Amino acid sequence: MPARAESVARARRLADDRLVRWQLGREVRDTVALVVSELFTNAVVHTGSGRVVCELRDQGGRLCIAVQDEGCPAAEPRLRHVDAEERGRGLLLVEAVCGAWGAHDARHGAGRVVWAELALDDVDGPDGPAPAGDFGTAGPC
Repeated sequence: MPARAESVARARRLADDRLVRWQLGREVRDTVALVVSELFTNAVVHTGSGRVVCELRDQGGRLCIAVQDEGCPAAEPRLRHVDAEERGRGLLLVEAVCGAWGAHDARHGAGRVVWAELALDDVDGPDGPAPAGDFGTAGPC
């Protein structure tokens, strides 16, 4: 999607649509919406990208959320501990709700991938714990 602020809401909607098809419950969908919002917003605000790609993948009972930009300053994404600022807490939120997160250079092309993992067996779906099956791979969301 275009690396614009208005694309963040679209990324959230597309991710939610995918999770509904995978029959995941509201709690996991709300958590994914938060993570997608934070990672996508960081890619829009802190990189020189023209487009951003968001991908959801099943990783054996863990949901991986990956956001790839087209260009990033040389520094790694990092947690910012801020007191009075409204901005700068995105990765703190991601760290708080996910089991793991990190970043690596894009495997294809320029840019970085920032990813986060959410353990599905710790999140209840509409009929109890989320299923542990293979949800497949979503294309760009």
